[in-house]
Amino acid sequence: MENVLRLKQETRGAVRVIQSDDEAVNIARALAADFAKSAGARDLNRTLPYAELDALSQSGLLAITVPSEYGGLDVSNAVLAEITAIIAEGDASIGQIPQNHFYILEALRTDGSEEQKRYFFERALAGDRFGNALSEKGTKTVGHFNTRISREGLGYRINGRKFYSTGVLFADWVTIFAVDADDRLTMSFVAQGAAGIELVDDWDGFGQRTTGSGSTILNNVYVNADAVVHHHKGFERPSTIGSVGQIIHAGVDLGIARAAFAETLNFVKTQARPWMDSGVERASDDPLTIAKVGQIAIGIEAASAMIERAGRKVDLAQIDPTEAKVIDATLAVATAKVLTTEIALEASTTLFELAGTSSTRIGLNLDRHWRNARTHTLHDPVRWKYHVVGNYHLNDVRPPKNGAL
Repeated sequence: MENVLRLKQETRGAVRVIQSDDEAVNIARALAADFAKSAGARDLNRTLPYAELDALSQSGLLAITVPSEYGGLDVSNAVLAEITAIIAEGDASIGQIPQNHFYILEALRTDGSEEQKRYFFERALAGDRFGNALSEKGTKTVGHFNTRISREGLGYRINGRKFYSTGVLFADWVTIFAVDADDRLTMSFVAQGAAGIELVDDWDGFGQRTTGSGSTILNNVYVNADAVVHHHKGFERPSTIGSVGQIIHAGVDLGIARAAFAETLNFVKTQARPWMDSGVERASDDPLTIAKVGQIAIGIEAASAMIERAGRKVDLAQIDPTEAKVIDATLAVATAKVLTTEIALEASTTLFELAGTSSTRIGLNLDRHWRNARTHTLHDPVRWKYHVVGNYHLNDVRPPKNGAL
């Protein structure tokens, strides 16, 4: 398997070493501009972005959260979320794919052994991609798992079936979440192509169509003991695992909102007609249209500011993971997730309100922004974000510790 990974790395080419936050942002902008050129066609034809993911690996962006003591840039979470938003604005599916990759790296930072950190952070710096095998169908809740990991000799065996394994089709490592004999959640690193792993390209959602979120079938998969992380420990004490994962989701939604808004401006300026009672010559001079555009712009700006604020709080909680700092970060990220969810849905709907009937033509594929927003915002429902925030302020109930907060 090591030979296979080396071959992939050689095929991928040299991976850039990013030196600063500004450099990372500029690289993201350049990639996003390139991804945007064919994003609509990829969505329409459901063309999976293998080449684009290789470009993302080669750019060095997938290693920006590696801690500095392991050779990484260790960017602020505010920068990570903004880079996610930039990529998602270019192509929302590609923006979502690395979410689990970064979540896994944060879980590794929090609970991995020193040997595991050294090895897998090095793999991230080499451009390797980590895909998830987490979500399952048919369980009581999304927090329950049927996939089991059991001891066998010096290692383990894993059996189960995963659904919605975002990015796993493009991954070098399939990161499997399974419960042990004591129902404690583990996270195991297995190289893609290992015996017993079957990846099925069966994701058929109407949005986020090219995320590679198929099923992962695990048939007696062997995993070395030194590749198993005791993931449950990260939720037995204050940690930022959930906050990092959630702020990236918020970044995806912000990117979708920005993309829909840009399409709105372009269509209204160049193609939309004014309403017959407006008394103006151009749609862009319609006072009601102007006000609605201003409303969306303000919402996007507010969401962007909240993501930045939340990211700085996550930074502080990573440095000093006290209960108070982690709660502060959790509540801020929940707020950001609410704002980005709402503006992504509003911006992608407003696009059609202001652009008019001609904007619904299939060939334009502008509906992908709404489909992407509606699909992606179903992650971790915002009604429970409101509940968590309200319950803390009203009843002093601390947020639960899980990957959804």
